[in-house]
Amino acid sequence: MNTTTRRRYRPKSLLSRELCGGPQADKLDELLIRNWSYKDYRNAGMGMSQEKLRVIIAGAGIAGLSAAIALRRLPYIDVELFEQATELREIGASIALSPNGLRSLEKLGVLNALDDDTAFRGPSGVPMIYRHWKTNEVIHQEYFADVRLRRHETARFHRGHLHAALLEHVPSDLIHLDKMVASADASQHGVTLHFADGTSAKGDVLIGADGIHSKVRKSFVPNHQLVSTGKVFLRSTFDASLVADIPNLPLDSAHWLGPNENFFASRLGKGQYTTVGNFDVPVSADGRVKDGQWNAEENVDVLRERYKDWNPVVKALVDATPYTRIYPNYAGKPLSTWVFESRATLVGDAAHTHGGAFAAGGSLALDDAYALFLAFQHVLGSSRTQKPETEELNTSLKLYDETRRPHTEKLLEIILKGIGAQTTNTDWEEGLLKRVRNKPNMTWLSEHDVERTFQGVIQKDSPGSKL
Repeated sequence: MNTTTRRRYRPKSLLSRELCGGPQADKLDELLIRNWSYKDYRNAGMGMSQEKLRVIIAGAGIAGLSAAIALRRLPYIDVELFEQATELREIGASIALSPNGLRSLEKLGVLNALDDDTAFRGPSGVPMIYRHWKTNEVIHQEYFADVRLRRHETARFHRGHLHAALLEHVPSDLIHLDKMVASADASQHGVTLHFADGTSAKGDVLIGADGIHSKVRKSFVPNHQLVSTGKVFLRSTFDASLVADIPNLPLDSAHWLGPNENFFASRLGKGQYTTVGNFDVPVSADGRVKDGQWNAEENVDVLRERYKDWNPVVKALVDATPYTRIYPNYAGKPLSTWVFESRATLVGDAAHTHGGAFAAGGSLALDDAYALFLAFQHVLGSSRTQKPETEELNTSLKLYDETRRPHTEKLLEIILKGIGAQTTNTDWEEGLLKRVRNKPNMTWLSEHDVERTFQGVIQKDSPGSKL
């Protein structure tokens, strides 16, 4: 027995006999040698049958799957997911994960998503490279502040490939398809999801992971509204062979900044490529916004017309783009709480309606999931046999809320402040250079340490204070 173990070990005539006595003491002595916490000894139950906590999750996208993976690490939690789609597949768009999201992905054990086949990382190691729309010259670069491992450098995926990597960690029989959420409710005794087909599902804890237009959020915060950011995205993913012969195509991901539009292009994992046009929402003659349906197919000629006067690389990219789909952009004000009736909470875009700004959505969802795991583990222990009381659940969810909500609120404030704040300078070249000069440093977002933030909340609320 090493010195560290000896300091923590107490003979079975003392602690183990105090907790369970008799023949169970030998089993507890074994746990003591493993350096379990006192809370774990108490919750282990010494052979008692386990009454599991039933967690129901609305949504089986990236946020919902991440939450399921996180909570299934705790053996006293049973998870079920309810997804509105009739088959499990993600939209055909790209997604970026910054260092914070990749670290959380790693801590959740989803190592199959970190390899260089599934994810693309630029050869230069520079996460963001901005180019001039007309000249193609590099006008700005952003760098990592503290990223020491290659696997933690910003990675870009086809959303379907990231989704599939997460699915490998969630048994298919836990996911119920064709279950569109109509509403949700919660009380001190449990939670219920109501579906459009007239059925319902009950549980002990509810997690809304049903996206920016969340029905779970609407059920608990009916007055929350989304507003158009005034921007629309035209996205496409396709085989990288279609752009292989374009002269001077950057090896790294590239953002081209224009007077009012932006354009993004990048390699993705598994031999895929993406193009993304980002511009002001078209307005009709009567002043109304022409709002497209989310993920609807758009005429690719719209993309080509928008960028017909740009540099030859961008023009070649849009000419090679075989199709495009439209994604109107929305955002909403921060919520005052993420905890409802002590038993329900939100993750991902349902919790922080940021509209995908700064390509942060996937990483935020992964950090949410990991923070949720940390909160449950801290309050409820690593093992237990009895369901927690409502107050314990409330404490767990409030700890999660305090870890995540202030961080995402800061992001939402930046986004909402920027709506309608585009430059009206008639000298668009000067306006473009001003945008570059005034770009905020976002490493507080892209390299956020959720575990350190969690520990800070624990320390702030200890000792003896209530969350």
